[in-house]
Amino acid sequence: MSSAFLGLLDIIKGAEKVYIQPHNMPDPDAIASSFALCELLKKFNIEAKIIYMNVIEKVNSKKMVEMFNINMVVKENSFLSSPNDFVILIDSQAGNSNITSIRGKKVAVIDHHHDMGDQNYVFKDIQEQVGACATIITSYYKDLNIEPSTDVATALLYGIMSDTNNLTRSSEQGDLDNFYWLYGLSNLTKIKKLRMNEIGREDIYAYAKALETFEIYGNIGFVHIENCNDSLLGTISDMVYTIEGTSIVVSYAKRPDGIKFSVRSGEKYIYADELVKHILKDKGVGGGHKEMAGGFIAQEEMYFLQNKELDTYVRYRTIGFVEEKTNRR
Repeated sequence: MSSAFLGLLDIIKGAEKVYIQPHNMPDPDAIASSFALCELLKKFNIEAKIIYMNVIEKVNSKKMVEMFNINMVVKENSFLSSPNDFVILIDSQAGNSNITSIRGKKVAVIDHHHDMGDQNYVFKDIQEQVGACATIITSYYKDLNIEPSTDVATALLYGIMSDTNNLTRSSEQGDLDNFYWLYGLSNLTKIKKLRMNEIGREDIYAYAKALETFEIYGNIGFVHIENCNDSLLGTISDMVYTIEGTSIVVSYAKRPDGIKFSVRSGEKYIYADELVKHILKDKGVGGGHKEMAGGFIAQEEMYFLQNKELDTYVRYRTIGFVEEKTNRR
């Protein structure tokens, strides 16, 4: 990979500007990966700017930006790049619903999600088997025999911890190897501070509401929350996932612009990404990993519900999918 990455460097050197773009609402893994890549490029005298198109919602994500003094710039949807600029997509891919693509001819991608196919990238490193994008960026440092700074190592370590749920979710040997390499280079006091800032005070009310609406059918937990942001919805799914007897979670929030879904699965034959796509049918977009996925149905596509209850629809689609998969075993 180091030779391929050096090839990427040769291409970048001809760019007028280099932009590193994580998905629209960067989480710790996306922030850590963007920050570490930016710092790695500096070692080759390449200055890059980290840009994103929406908001940083998670409390720990905001804390990371502050703690490591990461320069991330918000760009509006109207932002345009020059044809000679270079855009590197991090933790997402062109065409995904969670990223607003910058119009540019030279686009690279570094991601660990399902490969969405050829997008005419000038550089492509998609490793679906790893649990975090931070694992891929860490490999670049190791392959190039470059030791990251303490802040970079700490950010990458936390990125891996966050996206793999402390190495218990969708992780493989590469995640473990890079985790332990980074562990010896990191500031564990900062890791503890980040762990102490994972839930905002205002989020407590949403947690309380989630527990009020929580229902369980067999091993499937359902949570319906009104107007909850994406990051908090995912955090609530993780919380419900720890409830005794719950191995599949479907959380959803109805908002003015549509319905957002967050899915978790610990069942061997029930993949979260397949489940969310089944729930959305052909009315929305969704995807992710075997154990963790998300999706969205836009408001203008919600007409298909007509007079159906949203809760009834979600349960019907979910339970039907799980029973079908279970009966096939």
